[in-house]
Amino acid sequence: MPLLVQQAYAAARRIGFALTAGESTGTGSACLPGTGRFLAMLAAGCSRIGELGTGAGIGAAWMASAMPADCTLVTAEIDPGRAAAAREVFAGDPRVTVITGESFPAISRHGPYDLLFSDGGGGQAELVDLLAAGGRVVMDDLTPTALLPPGSPFLSADDPKRGFFASPRLVSTEIVLPDLRNALLVGTRTSARSPV
Repeated sequence: MPLLVQQAYAAARRIGFALTAGESTGTGSACLPGTGRFLAMLAAGCSRIGELGTGAGIGAAWMASAMPADCTLVTAEIDPGRAAAAREVFAGDPRVTVITGESFPAISRHGPYDLLFSDGGGGQAELVDLLAAGGRVVMDDLTPTALLPPGSPFLSADDPKRGFFASPRLVSTEIVLPDLRNALLVGTRTSARSPV
């Protein structure tokens, strides 16, 4: 595990941030290791990355540990205590900017992005507009489709995350993590223009 990720885990423990979904009290939980490794792989080829929902900085640490030296990462967290903890983690890395505030408006001013990690809530159609052509958006904290019971509301277009990935401007898929209990949704923006 990269040193920066270890430092983010230590910061999460110091502030009592949930490290697993099982510890969460409905206010979020840390980026899972499988998600982190996937984000690091994507970040390795980026020039600009955005993250909605910093938490204590674990997801951002995975991405920052792999991104190129000339890449920038802008991450936003609404909770001031979490944002402060993440800011400490990245104090020595000028490539990373931690913003305290509502995520979407905060990162909107810094795009377009090659990679967006939306770790702070449901899907928003406007996220596609923040991606460069060929840019990717990743959402985590999903139960794999194969584990959902028939008729689950999480299988419909009304689900905020899965519905978002039905956008005609994205080519998307579900990635099941190695634990087989958690999944990601990943989409690539197909063009720079909105459909007519």
